[in-house]
Amino acid sequence: MKIFSGIQPTGAKHLGNYSGGFRQYAATQEQGDAFFCIVDLHSVTVPHDPEDLRTRTLDLAALMFATGLDPERSTVFVQSHVTAHAEAAWLLGCVATIGELRRMTQFKDKAGTRESVSVGLFTYPVLMAGDILLYQTDIVPIGDDQRQHLELSRDIAERFNSRFGKTFTVPRGVYPEAGARIMDLQEPGNKMSTTGGNPQGTIYLLDPPEAVRKKVKTAVTDSGREVVHDTNEKAGISNLIEIMTVATGESITEVESRYESAGYGQFKSDVGDAVVELLAPIQARYHELRDDSAELERMLTHGATKAREASAPTLEKMYERMGFTRPKGE
Repeated sequence: MKIFSGIQPTGAKHLGNYSGGFRQYAATQEQGDAFFCIVDLHSVTVPHDPEDLRTRTLDLAALMFATGLDPERSTVFVQSHVTAHAEAAWLLGCVATIGELRRMTQFKDKAGTRESVSVGLFTYPVLMAGDILLYQTDIVPIGDDQRQHLELSRDIAERFNSRFGKTFTVPRGVYPEAGARIMDLQEPGNKMSTTGGNPQGTIYLLDPPEAVRKKVKTAVTDSGREVVHDTNEKAGISNLIEIMTVATGESITEVESRYESAGYGQFKSDVGDAVVELLAPIQARYHELRDDSAELERMLTHGATKAREASAPTLEKMYERMGFTRPKGE
């Protein structure tokens, strides 16, 4: 089984990224041939600082390994190191339609009221489709907010297959049952965000222990005392329950049962402690890797080499099926 997922090196990564992405990566790498990509090409669709992009790319790589990815079991690489991704994006862009891209809600959210929006911001879902399809991906472990993009990838694959002959595996998404979308602690109607969220409502993966505990302690809840999961009536406490399931591996029902008569104070204290315990080994490994840049870059180079070899046959098949002449003897 082939597995693929990607994540942008933008913004400080938070508990929502861990819940919807990193922990799934580590779990699914045991299931087959896994490819995990730092999608730096996606990060230049909006104005950015070049030095910040370089730094955050390495930061993200260190976090991916620190949260459980094994370079010997998974192919972990930087998107721009494998030129097949950009080539596939152009070819698939000639199969996707403007109507499909106009329906992308993330484009609408990011474009907002900006006077000037890059073409890349509009077309990057096609690049994402190429990322996935190049590896004949069977499953894509992603957060709940990426469902629409995954469906577009499936539609493009099916259209290409119908038009040019069977070329791609049509992938399916894998979403966490609990913690699929961790919400902002101060604004539980909004999900935690790497770039546009409330810093006081966002638990960053590199937050020190006391910062984590303070954010959980001051999390917005309702006026009651019952620790019950009800996203309509108790959005704040439901979010904390889901965070607890991510940190401990318990089910929602088990958390509710354990805190049936405890009240919010004790529950918040325990959630904070559980998150601190979860993050401690991740932070320690991250700092080890960032202090050894040669080792980190070696692992990424190894991953890029494997990704080039794995993606080449599919890219070549795309060119051939679409009618391009190809150079001989190379």
